[in-house]
Amino acid sequence: MLSDIQIAQQTELKPIADIAASIGIKENELEPYGRYKAKLNEQLFDRLKDKKDGKLILVTAINPTPAGEGKTTTTAGLGQAMAKIGKNSIIALREPSLGPVFGIKGGAAGGGYAQVLPMEDINLHFTGDMHAITSANNLLCAMLDNHLQQGNALRIDQRRVLIKRCLDMNDRALRNIVVGLGGKINGVPREDGFIITVASEVMAILCLASDIKDLKERLGRILVAYNLDGEPVYARDLNAQGSMAALLKDAIMPNLVQTIEGTPAIMHGGPFANIAHGCNSVRATKLALKLADYCITEAGFGSDLGAEKFLDIKCRYAGLKPSAIVLVATCRALKYNGGVPKAEVGEENLEALKNGICNLGVHVDNMRSYGVPVVVAINKFPADSQAELDYIEKYCVEKGAQFALSEVFAKGGDGGIQLAEKVVEACEKPSDFRFCYDNSLTIKEKLNEIATKIYHADSVVFTAQAEKALKEIEKLGGNSLPVCVAKTQYSLSDDPSLLGAPKNFSITVRDLTLSNGAGFVVALTGSIMTMPGLPKSPAAERIDVSDDGVISGLF
Repeated sequence: MLSDIQIAQQTELKPIADIAASIGIKENELEPYGRYKAKLNEQLFDRLKDKKDGKLILVTAINPTPAGEGKTTTTAGLGQAMAKIGKNSIIALREPSLGPVFGIKGGAAGGGYAQVLPMEDINLHFTGDMHAITSANNLLCAMLDNHLQQGNALRIDQRRVLIKRCLDMNDRALRNIVVGLGGKINGVPREDGFIITVASEVMAILCLASDIKDLKERLGRILVAYNLDGEPVYARDLNAQGSMAALLKDAIMPNLVQTIEGTPAIMHGGPFANIAHGCNSVRATKLALKLADYCITEAGFGSDLGAEKFLDIKCRYAGLKPSAIVLVATCRALKYNGGVPKAEVGEENLEALKNGICNLGVHVDNMRSYGVPVVVAINKFPADSQAELDYIEKYCVEKGAQFALSEVFAKGGDGGIQLAEKVVEACEKPSDFRFCYDNSLTIKEKLNEIATKIYHADSVVFTAQAEKALKEIEKLGGNSLPVCVAKTQYSLSDDPSLLGAPKNFSITVRDLTLSNGAGFVVALTGSIMTMPGLPKSPAAERIDVSDDGVISGLF
C-alpha cells in the first residue's frame, strides 16, 4: 500500500496557470511561486467584487481521536466529487502548521487519493506566510523591548507586557523565558514567553482582515501592555502597525494550489481551533465564493470548536451564511468516545460504538441549532466492519439526519459521489442561519450560551484570575466582542478524559485575554497550552530527505 506522500509524488500536477485559467483567473491576477503554487492578487479581488456569491459549505466533525479522523481528506475528496457530478467548486483550507507536521500528525493536507498538492511544499514552507506572520509578531515584540531600553516614554509596566513572541514549532522549553539578561546593553530584563505562531493574534488578524487597510488598522489595535497607571498600550502607540503590515503585504494574498485530481484549492491562514479561531482567511473564503458555484471550506477539530468559531466569529464579521454543513464521523472516533484506547480503535467493537455514538448525536443537534441543513459524512477506514458502518447509518436514520458513506481516501472523487449529491441536495433546502448567541450579551452571558448550548455543560465557573481579567477587558469595551474559547478538542467538556456526551459538568474559565485587533475575547479553559510540546516519539524522527532531494515520512 502506498503512503500519502508516495501517492502525492506519483501524481502529475497541472501547471498552476492552467488551474487558474480553469476558474477564470487572468494571468495578471496570478503571482506564481514556482510551477504549482501561486498567490492571488488584489486585481482579482477588484474584478470580482460585484460578482454573485456561490453557496458556502462548511466541513466539520465529531470530537476526534489523537490521530485525527480525515476532515481535510473529506474536504478535498468532496471537492473532487463535485467535479465528478459536474459541479463547479473550489475548496478553501487552512495552511498546515509546522508544529503538528513535526509533532503528531505528520502531513496535514489530506490523505490517500484526496490530497491537496504539492504536498511537501504545503506542509513545509509553502509560500512563506507562516514565516511572515512570525516575523511581524516578533517585530512588534522587538519594538516594545527597544522602547523599554530607549527610555520608556510610554511608561510601560514591564510586569504587565501581554504580547509574546511566537514560533511555528512545538517547543515547550520556550513557554516561559527571561529576556534582557547580560547587562544594560542587552535590554531591560523581564519575564517573557513564546506561543506557537498559529495561536498568535497576528495570525487571527490576517485571517479576519478584509484588505491591507483593514489589516493595518487591526494590527494597530493589538493590546500589547499596560502602563504604570494601568492604562492600555496598543501597537499603534509604538508605531508598529506600518512595518508589520509591510511584512504581511504578500502574506495577505491567498494561495492557489490543486487537489490530486486537479480541483482548485485556495489555502490561506492557519489558526488552531483548540487555542485560536480555527478557520482559513475571510479573504480566501470570499474569493472562492466569487470564483465558483460552491465553496467547500473546513473548520478545525470538532464542531464544538472550529465550527462554533466559524459560525459565531468568522460568519458574524464577514457576513457569511453557510448553505450546508458536512459533519465527518468515523467508526474509530466513535469507538474512542465509547472508551476504546487509541491503539484498539481499528478492531471491531460494536459495544464501544454504541456507547460512543451519542457524541455524533450531540454534534448533529449542535449544527442543526444554527438553522443550517446537516449531512453526516461517514469517513470509511480499511478496518471498519460492515456491521459498524450499518450501525452508524441506522443511527443517522433514527436521528432523521442525512448521511453518506465517504471512501475518498481510497477512491478519490469517485468515492465521494454519493456525499456530493447529498450535499448539493442539502444546499437547495431552506436555511435559516442564526448565531449561538447575540452579540449584545455580556462576555459571561456569551460564554454561558456556548457552554450550555454547544458543550451541554451545566454552568461556567470563573477563577479569581479570570474575574480580574474580565473586569479589565470590560473596561476596554470587550463586552461588544464575540468569544473564542480555548478548549481541549478531545471532549465536549474542558476535560479530555470526559468522552462521548458528558453530563453534569461545569466549564472552568481560568483566564481571559483580549485579542483587540482580531476582535474577540479568548477564554482559556482546562490545561490548554498556547505553545504545545512535542510527543515522546515526534513525527520529525521519521521525516527525511534523500540525496536527490526527495522528501519522505510526511504521511
